[in-house]
Amino acid sequence: MPVTLERCGGVVVVQLDRDEKRNAINAEMAGAIDVALNDIEDDPTVRAAVIAGGRQVFCAGTDIAEGSGDPTARGGEYGIIRRRLPKPIIAAVEGSAFGGGFEIALACHMIVASTAATFGLPEVRRGLVATSAGLFRVPRALPLNVAREMLLTGEPVAAERLERLGVVNQTVAPGQAVAAAVALAERTALNAPTSIRATLTALDMIAADDDEAGWMATDVAKDTVLASDDRREGLTAFFERRPPEWPGR
Repeated sequence: MPVTLERCGGVVVVQLDRDEKRNAINAEMAGAIDVALNDIEDDPTVRAAVIAGGRQVFCAGTDIAEGSGDPTARGGEYGIIRRRLPKPIIAAVEGSAFGGGFEIALACHMIVASTAATFGLPEVRRGLVATSAGLFRVPRALPLNVAREMLLTGEPVAAERLERLGVVNQTVAPGQAVAAAVALAERTALNAPTSIRATLTALDMIAADDDEAGWMATDVAKDTVLASDDRREGLTAFFERRPPEWPGR
């Protein structure tokens, strides 16, 4: 199975388990994430969830060779990106969270990361753009110039820098991200479920208009790159394991 589950009292750990592919998301994995989060949402005994990856790679984003499948009805891209889960979801990041991996972390309510973790949006290096909310959630979460740096250079940023900037809630020693995320989830589970639901619903409502505009802008950017020669060259170079020679159109 590409996703495994572990119950820790009222917290469920959703473990991405496709290490041989750097936890890249294909249709099967997206479907498994969706089913897991649907069950968590529907089970009143579950109070919070943790999304975890491998020790070296949290998630490398979309499986470029296979694609990530269609958005799901309740979760959207990857089964999580557009989800409005009225229970806290915490990302536990060890290693790299690149592209869609970073976007999955941003779709969670909080992020706990190892001091060895790195985050990045390398799409521009492939002639692509961040299509799973990165174009608007990154500048929402970060100072605009830092967001531009990440989106335009494609270079990774250390977890400790993102903690200083307020994106990562807590950094911990390598190997401790899941335990720390579960502990944070358990702290939220001490509080009234109705209050938690109402708070998360209110926050989602506040962000709703910005999200709608963000998705429209993302669609425009996506249509532009999908029709470009740069995209074709970027993907060809990726599979041929060589530097791209950008035609610039």
